[in-house]
Amino acid sequence: MRAYASRTGTKKTLAALRGANWRLMVSAAGVLRHEGFPYALDNGAWSAFQQGRPFDVDQFVKALDLMGVGADFVVVPDSVEDREETLKMAETWLPRLDDYGHRRLLAVQDGMTGECVAPWLGPDVGIFVGGSTGWKERTMAEWGRVARRRGCWLHVGRVNTRRRLALCKFAGADSFDGSGPSKFDATRAQLNAERAQLALFHPDSIH
Repeated sequence: MRAYASRTGTKKTLAALRGANWRLMVSAAGVLRHEGFPYALDNGAWSAFQQGRPFDVDQFVKALDLMGVGADFVVVPDSVEDREETLKMAETWLPRLDDYGHRRLLAVQDGMTGECVAPWLGPDVGIFVGGSTGWKERTMAEWGRVARRRGCWLHVGRVNTRRRLALCKFAGADSFDGSGPSKFDATRAQLNAERAQLALFHPDSIH
């Protein structure tokens, strides 16, 4: 499973990430540099949501022009925890992103089902499991089944604990990202340990 850490400029952290075969998640809302790593491009919607402001189209377009072509994937613009607005944004943006990234990922949100996004999915368009934390954990396995049926990539966002990474493995995710490994040595070590383990049981079945 590919592991993406939030982009950082700290040399010690970058060396540790490189040594453990991490990639970087570059946000359109952050510093637009990949530090020599393979990388993916996030659209910046999560940062806007945290700050209580609308999605910044100009910011995303700038990031797309600078870094979109070389990205492993580009996250299609979305509205965090807003099903209807995210679907409208997907219809608008997907046709504009054909030439960017190795693939495009649709950020699924609370209330979405496979039927909502199935017509778009395939080798070039995959799934980014976003939404609220509870919804993400409850539906991750189902999104894994959708991805297998459609033959598409499955990525899970905001994975900063061993338990959530174990859920990703159980769901059959192809990749995940988190900010913790870029900020805390302990988090990075815990996730590296979990990455090395086989997923034999559902995390909630182990006591």
